[in-house]
Amino acid sequence: MLFFVFSSFSEKTDYQYKSNRFWAYADELQTSLVHLDSTANAYKLHKAEIENLRAAVKLARLSYKKIEFYLAFYHQEYVNEHINGAPLLHIKKSGMLPDVIPPEGLQVLDELVHVDEENLDANLIASNSRKLFNSYQLLYKGLKTKTIEPENEIAAMRLGLVRIFTLGVTGFDTPGSLNVIEEARVSMEAMNAFLEDFYQHAPSKELKEVISLFSKSIHYLKQPTSFEDFDRLVFLKTYLNPLYQKLGKLEQKEVPDFLSYISAWNPKSESIFSEDFLNPYFFTELKKEEDSKALNSLGEKLFYDSALSENQQISCASCHNPKLAFTDGQPKSLSNIEGSTVLRNSPTLLNAVYAERFFYDLRAFSLEQQAEHVIFNPEEFNTAYDAILKKLTDNRAYASSFEKVFGKNQITRENFSKALSSYVLSLTSFDSEFDEFIKNEKSVLPQEVKNGFNLFMGKANCATCHFPPTFSGLVPPFYSDSESEILGVLKNPQTQEVVLDSDEGRWENKIFEEKAWVYEKSFKTTTVRNAGLTAPYFHNGAYNTLEEVIDFYNDGGGEGNGLKVINQTLSPDPLNLSDKEKQDLIAFIKSLNGEEAVKLNQ
Repeated sequence: MLFFVFSSFSEKTDYQYKSNRFWAYADELQTSLVHLDSTANAYKLHKAEIENLRAAVKLARLSYKKIEFYLAFYHQEYVNEHINGAPLLHIKKSGMLPDVIPPEGLQVLDELVHVDEENLDANLIASNSRKLFNSYQLLYKGLKTKTIEPENEIAAMRLGLVRIFTLGVTGFDTPGSLNVIEEARVSMEAMNAFLEDFYQHAPSKELKEVISLFSKSIHYLKQPTSFEDFDRLVFLKTYLNPLYQKLGKLEQKEVPDFLSYISAWNPKSESIFSEDFLNPYFFTELKKEEDSKALNSLGEKLFYDSALSENQQISCASCHNPKLAFTDGQPKSLSNIEGSTVLRNSPTLLNAVYAERFFYDLRAFSLEQQAEHVIFNPEEFNTAYDAILKKLTDNRAYASSFEKVFGKNQITRENFSKALSSYVLSLTSFDSEFDEFIKNEKSVLPQEVKNGFNLFMGKANCATCHFPPTFSGLVPPFYSDSESEILGVLKNPQTQEVVLDSDEGRWENKIFEEKAWVYEKSFKTTTVRNAGLTAPYFHNGAYNTLEEVIDFYNDGGGEGNGLKVINQTLSPDPLNLSDKEKQDLIAFIKSLNGEEAVKLNQ
């Protein structure tokens, strides 16, 4: 239900509002970037100290945080590219081959200025500061033509809260300074002020509750604490998630149409951890209105039918067994050739739909395309659609099922894919012990799980790649891109000999317009949900236990183990986790096992 709590906002003219709060923030960012550019240039010329430079970067970041909820909502791609994107090399398609593009923006500067002074690159810092200033000018000029009103920006503020939780307090957004708590506070203060400007004109009960909760959240963020000691679980459960819910009830205007095309986020969701937080149909060719129980039932039958493969020995369930959380428990899945395996480990299908790309090497662009790779693969189904469709047509039961769902003579490749997609996208898992606690369906959570969550979201750096609520590489807050990472996974962690696994990953996925050295040995970041049920781990299945996985990360991946890994995206620095912290981390990961998945596993 939408509450009409902003009805009296029209008493303020556009000019009166446009000259106030929002524009003061836009001007403040402009001023801070001028100062940063000047300071960076002065530092390059040995006319400023490192403390001045770091202070200028901090000021610019805090100024940006006041207006981020708006800029990153309406200008997502531009902001990621030029204003505050991740400090990682990326590619731009240029003809048949990609160009490798260096990152730029505030995250890059935060990292550049927080290394040892002898390693500071003054020229690079100065050039990035100037680029940032120039990039913002384009946005700044455009902002002056906009009408900014709260009832239009509720969705932007709600996604702003998601951003604070997933990218802010985890340290993803501040890789050098880790100034996460102050930046979160400033962001929330700005959004709160944005609403408070209109408080006297719309003193509804709902708006008062939102502003009160904002105030309490800000007060919590003002309490003295460190990056490692900050209680992210209390912040999420007591403040941020309830605020996300209450803010959603203020919504009056329709959510902008463009959002459904660029984001999987569901504006009607009431919790960041609710099952409907993301729209699974965003990732499939199947439309929601085409789906049905009958289609799902047909897809389930196809999923378990080995007669569809060429040798009639392999079904989808051969590698995705529901009793093993839809994996097969093997290091690498068995192929249809006796005694041999396929190239990689079989990941779980639980929540697999929530991805922009599929397979460890990201070679498939939709759930339907993922199935095609299995069908055509000589080591798996080793067949073709013509053969499958003939088998279905000749089978009376299938012919009847297809007719019931699609009508007569509708056993087609497209309808086959729709049925299979319907079943696979229904394999969701958001019913874990942790989910129930966050949604107040359960009042108690073991202390070791609470500790583990805070480690996962903080010191252990897990959440900077495994983003909530899917705890995968699906990037918030729009959840429309899938990340891959270079970790330097070992060939055999059980031996004394430290050898890098030879699989080239994304580098060899045959998508030639993406073939760039930055993806050598890069693999999709899969979900941590149900990881307690899905051993062995990583693309090569070489890690038998969660303990081995955490030890690998604790050591700093391949580089931390002394190997040369090109463009490792995982920090090579050790995490220095204690044995107790490792066990707490495992306790949290196991708390993400879904109840239904656990029942099937028993």
